[in-house]
Amino acid sequence: MSYRTFFRLGAALALVGLGLTAVEARVVPQTVTYRQDGTVMRGFLAYDDGLKGKRPGVLVVHEWWGLNDFARERALKLAGLGYVALAADMYGGGATTRDREEAGKLAGALLKNPDLLRARAQAALQVLAADPRVDPKRMAAIGFGFGGTTVLELAYSGADLAGVVSFHGGLPRPQPGDLKRLKAKILVLHGADDPHVAPADLAAFEQAMRQGGRTGRWFSLAGRCTPSPTRAQGITKPLGQPTTPGRRDVPGGICRNSSGKSGGSRARTETGAGEGGRSRDQCQARGPSGGASRRAS
Repeated sequence: MSYRTFFRLGAALALVGLGLTAVEARVVPQTVTYRQDGTVMRGFLAYDDGLKGKRPGVLVVHEWWGLNDFARERALKLAGLGYVALAADMYGGGATTRDREEAGKLAGALLKNPDLLRARAQAALQVLAADPRVDPKRMAAIGFGFGGTTVLELAYSGADLAGVVSFHGGLPRPQPGDLKRLKAKILVLHGADDPHVAPADLAAFEQAMRQGGRTGRWFSLAGRCTPSPTRAQGITKPLGQPTTPGRRDVPGGICRNSSGKSGGSRARTETGAGEGGRSRDQCQARGPSGGASRRAS
């Protein structure tokens, strides 16, 4: 797949990640049970029952909260666009939490064990590839936060993917030999004000990619249309939808792109429907003309 083609795919996936699409067509949701080394996983599959023939598949990896409604909604939106989407269960048993401390423990157990993290993601990808509606030669993976880290690790493992898109995820450095196995194109959408990823980490990630002779695009975007920098990593959440489940965020402020070339263009963007598709909000976005990107080549 050419980089231009992947970038178009990435743009479509970004619209889904940012909630800028509507679910239409005859989308069928279903729970899919599978195993990873004895652990029972409960994923969420979505597809358009009105389409015939094989189609591209997209793996969706949840935030550290687990496979909740946000991840399911991304899968439904992708299905409405004509993909077969599987929202993976990374914790087992469909476990979710609304508690930050518990979420940290669940995610941390996998982040400290990259081999297990990759194995869990690979198990879900195998389920998606085996679906009779999926063309296994046309697959991609997207992830949010913890899930963004996961899809990068999945790409490093040599998974047969056209590309991966990370939304406000951590930026793990590839292990020795990873870049030689890497097949997927990489698109990273990173919150410029994300307090969880230091500028040095972003620089180290870019350097590792360049040294490995890999190409990709990394966009630093304003974190969130709220005045609070502490919630800046939630760039995919609509205004008024809390980054932390159960906590209300106050909308307002300016969306800005804080990296790349300077420019004066102004674009008005509309966030997608919140959970359940019940509300829409608007915010003002400022950014450089043509988008701000840093390309490793």
